[in-house]
Amino acid sequence: MNRFGRTRQIFFFEEFIPTDHHTPYLEYHPYAGTEIVSVRPRIPHWWDETARNEGLRHLLDLLMRLNKVTKPVLWFYSPPMFTFARHVDAAAVVYDCMDELANFRFAPAGLKELEAELMARADLVLTGGSSLYQARKNQHDNIHLFPSGVELGHFRTARGGIAPAPEMAALPGKKLGFYGVIDERIDLPLLEKLARARPDWSIVIVGPLAKIGPDDLPRVPNLHFMGPRAYADLPGCLAAWDVALMPFAINEATRFISPTKTPEYLAAGLPVVSTPIVDVIATYGDVEAVHIADTAEAFVAACEAALATDITPLMPAVDRKLASMSWDETHRRMNDLLSQAMDRRDNPPAAPAVHRSGRKGPYDYLIVGAGLAGSVLAERLAAGSGKRVLLCDRRPHIGGNAYDHQDAAGVLVHKYGPHIFHTNSHDIVTYLSRFTAWRPYEHRVLAQVGQQLVPMPINRTTLNALYGLDLRNDADTEAFLRSRAEPIETIRTSRDVVINQVGTELYRTFFEGYSRKQWGIDPSELDKAVTARVPTRFNDDDRYFLDSFQAMPLHGYTAMFENMLDHDNIELALGVDYQDLAADQTAPKIIYTGPIDEYFGHRFGKLPYRSLRFQHETLNQRRFQPVAVVNYPDPSVPYTRITEYKHLTGQVHQKTSITYEFPQADGDPYYPIPRPENAALYKQYEALAKEQGNVTFVGRLGTYRYYNMDQVVGQALATYRRMTTATEAREQAAVTA
Repeated sequence: MNRFGRTRQIFFFEEFIPTDHHTPYLEYHPYAGTEIVSVRPRIPHWWDETARNEGLRHLLDLLMRLNKVTKPVLWFYSPPMFTFARHVDAAAVVYDCMDELANFRFAPAGLKELEAELMARADLVLTGGSSLYQARKNQHDNIHLFPSGVELGHFRTARGGIAPAPEMAALPGKKLGFYGVIDERIDLPLLEKLARARPDWSIVIVGPLAKIGPDDLPRVPNLHFMGPRAYADLPGCLAAWDVALMPFAINEATRFISPTKTPEYLAAGLPVVSTPIVDVIATYGDVEAVHIADTAEAFVAACEAALATDITPLMPAVDRKLASMSWDETHRRMNDLLSQAMDRRDNPPAAPAVHRSGRKGPYDYLIVGAGLAGSVLAERLAAGSGKRVLLCDRRPHIGGNAYDHQDAAGVLVHKYGPHIFHTNSHDIVTYLSRFTAWRPYEHRVLAQVGQQLVPMPINRTTLNALYGLDLRNDADTEAFLRSRAEPIETIRTSRDVVINQVGTELYRTFFEGYSRKQWGIDPSELDKAVTARVPTRFNDDDRYFLDSFQAMPLHGYTAMFENMLDHDNIELALGVDYQDLAADQTAPKIIYTGPIDEYFGHRFGKLPYRSLRFQHETLNQRRFQPVAVVNYPDPSVPYTRITEYKHLTGQVHQKTSITYEFPQADGDPYYPIPRPENAALYKQYEALAKEQGNVTFVGRLGTYRYYNMDQVVGQALATYRRMTTATEAREQAAVTA
């Protein structure tokens, strides 16, 4: 435990050693030339687990008192250590997960539950390999992959700067070696077969025995178990070898391992032969000097190939691979992440304050609605044309439906459901970037189908999971979908679109129930544009959107709106209906972003909208679901989707907040319902709007269109350009007259 870069004192609290003494005590072992102290607790051997944990807790507290340690960083490599350290008031808690310890032989009971508790407490989680990262990435909001590093200078001496270990150099024939702990993870039958297949080779195994005894080792004359060696002696061992081995068994204990020795072997300039360990394949599968073999016969053949290969021309590529894997680079990255975690504890984010200029009328423009359309036009008119603007909204905040805020737990949430920004317009990104930095984010959605979570939109992964298929390329996937498609001559409705593409079964699985819940009517009554927005893919691309720019405002949407509206020419009137404004808050020109039928008193009848009810919950856990949004197309489930916001925002927090969405007929208008008769009714209001000389209608509700966020911004910017052009034309005409 230490403050890792912020103080100089590092204590390495090791596993306890049983003793005959009646009183527990600590042994201190300083590392020469460093500020690291190894602390070994000694515990009476007759103590049970409860007494041991209490004793270790006492010794840990004693260690901190004697060394005047307050609010340390607690850095755990093993969950069992958490049992006696969970009470410590820490500046940060780090869980450095190096192995799936629960899969090891003689693993203690309750290890998985203890690890879950540690991860819930941890501010930062590190994993020692890609398979461990994949297994745990949905369990924490601040988890990072750190494959095994290497002390390059130390192991490169084996390339010619150090004498080979004499006891190994003296062995006959080619020498193939392994070093590491010899336990249930080592494939001993494989080693025996290798040694018997090539008696002219010497197979050298260096390392201590763990959980197995000497009698468990195979006895073959050319298979040499040489015991452990010090770290400083390992380059000498490597210098004596011709090939480095990784003879791991493929079992539960090796499912998540990421062997540190792989980069060490390569740094020493040796070819490597390994069994098919997932992390070795993932990290080094593209390295020509690494050979993978899945059977004993293939392992022997791979060793023969490695011996026959001139590794010299391969080393430049190896060195480039290893350049980013030094321990110095690993330390730098870990230190940065830890500093950020500590800063988050010390400086929790503050909610933005609503800007009010304090300026009063008269105003040139009254803008009704402080959402995207209204805010963009307010900013452009104030900053671009020097106009005085009153921006009002019946809600008590800016941002419209894109408004986000910290809930009671301090989690940044979207009050009105998830808002994902994506666009192909460089101009729109350039404009919004004046008011926010960005956090890269690619939206992914899963659908709950039975007991499975599958990607949505439908892609190759979806089909393979649902039908137990092994579709491997675009052509196979396209052929499968075509075999299920039911061609419809004239596409008129949302139902027609889907059945024409993928057939009735997939339509019912993903679209029918979901659409009925979302829109309150059957998809056969909805315009074809609704489901045309959701494509079907032949590849395994699981991104929901394919736009060239996909990101979230770095500090949230409300912060972006704050910056946008921070202008002396803009006054805010929040929590006020525009019809209730005082006489001095009117303006000769109005920009209206509310429902167009409401503005005209529903003269021709109400335009149909779909509303939403949101059920917000905060959970005492770091992660709830693997992606930001999970859809529930099953009609028996009352909600359409669940959103977990920390995926969107990147926020790191010990809790997480989620939202259930329940579509409904009544309430605030969210979605114009796309049906021909609704479009015809809107046309009547549109004609009426064109007769208004001083009112401009913009936005989703003002123009009764289902716009994406970037389209609303684009429409507002286009509206401003037209207004500016018209004003310039009038001014020019006046000068001419």
